[in-house]
Amino acid sequence: MKTLIGGAIGAVLGIIGMAVWFKPFLQLLAGVIPAMLLLGSCLALYLGFDELKDTWKNDEGVDPLATSGDNKDQEITELKKEIEGLKKS
Repeated sequence: MKTLIGGAIGAVLGIIGMAVWFKPFLQLLAGVIPAMLLLGSCLALYLGFDELKDTWKNDEGVDPLATSGDNKDQEITELKKEIEGLKKS
């Protein structure tokens, strides 16, 4: 119930504020919209370039998530040796 009353009071104050300070609100909005467009477009460019780099890697036949089997086998043997050393300690 408190939330409902607080929300209603906030809505009424917001409507009154918009009526009283409508022109400054539009000026603020006019300043914020270009900045948000610029930041959003920069983010889209970054994400698009990152996706393009991933497709270049895949086109070259290199899977960015896969590692070679030799490296895996070598790593497994090193880990087994390390575990054996820890068991002896």
